[in-house]
Amino acid sequence: MTEKEVLEQAKKLFPKMQKIRRDIHSNPELSFKEFETCKYIQEKLNELGIENQVIGNTGVVATIGNGDKCVGLRADIDALPIIEDTGLDFASKNEGVMHACGHDMHTTMLIAAAEILKSMEDSLGGIIKLIFQPGEEKLPGGASILIKEGVLENPKVNAIFGQHIYPGESEGMISLNSGPVMGAPDELYFTIRGTSTHAAQPQLGHDPIVAASQLIIHFQTLMTKYKDPIEAGVLSITSINGGNTTNVIPDEVKLMGTLRSFNEEWRTQMHKLIEENSVALCKLYGCEIDVEIKKGYPPVINDEALTELTISNAKNIVGEDNTIVFEPKMWGEDFAFYGKNIPATFWFVGVRPKNLKKMPALHNSKLSPSENAMPIGTSMLVTAAINYLRG
Repeated sequence: MTEKEVLEQAKKLFPKMQKIRRDIHSNPELSFKEFETCKYIQEKLNELGIENQVIGNTGVVATIGNGDKCVGLRADIDALPIIEDTGLDFASKNEGVMHACGHDMHTTMLIAAAEILKSMEDSLGGIIKLIFQPGEEKLPGGASILIKEGVLENPKVNAIFGQHIYPGESEGMISLNSGPVMGAPDELYFTIRGTSTHAAQPQLGHDPIVAASQLIIHFQTLMTKYKDPIEAGVLSITSINGGNTTNVIPDEVKLMGTLRSFNEEWRTQMHKLIEENSVALCKLYGCEIDVEIKKGYPPVINDEALTELTISNAKNIVGEDNTIVFEPKMWGEDFAFYGKNIPATFWFVGVRPKNLKKMPALHNSKLSPSENAMPIGTSMLVTAAINYLRG
């Protein structure tokens, strides 16, 4: 089956995809609590006669085909703690939870891909492992948990593919590149403790607000003086809380932020500098500080050979003009854990309606991606699997 024939098959499944996507979208569940989503996925796979089992409490893994070679296809299934504001007829029924990152579409496209692949099972020449993964949005990441539970073994997965919707490009576009694609996201938490005093007598206390202010400025110096200017990296303080009145210097200030990077060596160096320099700087102001760095996912690094294969597939599905280079982002994605173990490639499916010049971004309460992109994403998954197995 050629790439264009796969696309025609996917288009025929569009009404079914639309129904599945809307069912999932209206019943979103938070990370590691996707119990009903898990059951729903199993029901759809059972209807297709595809053997499957639960993994990681709320994930589902299934296989199609036979042979020595095995390729993985992954979709994430969790939603976000966001109040939906789309006005859709099929909007979330679960208050405060929304599929604002497109995982409803990711899941739908993999189910549709499973139907096409099952129909050609005898000619696959290998095994396709379908991975419906929980908890992408929450540390430690569902991918890390499933890998520990053996999702890449029995049968051993030789390579894996994944995809994500992308509101930055219109429907009908595929974007990807080899090498770094998304950054390593680390969470930063600081508690600065001083000595409270009346604001009119600052000499009697130790001001954690001043210490916090200097610390925030110092972090920007770390970025400019301890990082190769050619390297990408971001350190952002996103929250500061301390004090509640005009005439009292508080005892405590809390900061939160994030560090994003591609270079693992520099990432490790920054962790050490943040901890050591935070303590030293706060000490200058008579304050103490607790530093907590929650190490996030690794960076997503696309395998060169798999990416070349995927680019070829995309050109045959959407055309050369609609296959573009993805500009790396400092987003985080736990698909990176698969790439630490086996060759992996991750691409982006444009979902902006053609009549719009811009649309709400990922993780936005108003995000409403074009469902017309689903046959394209489904075709990308199918062709990635069959062309990899064909060698």
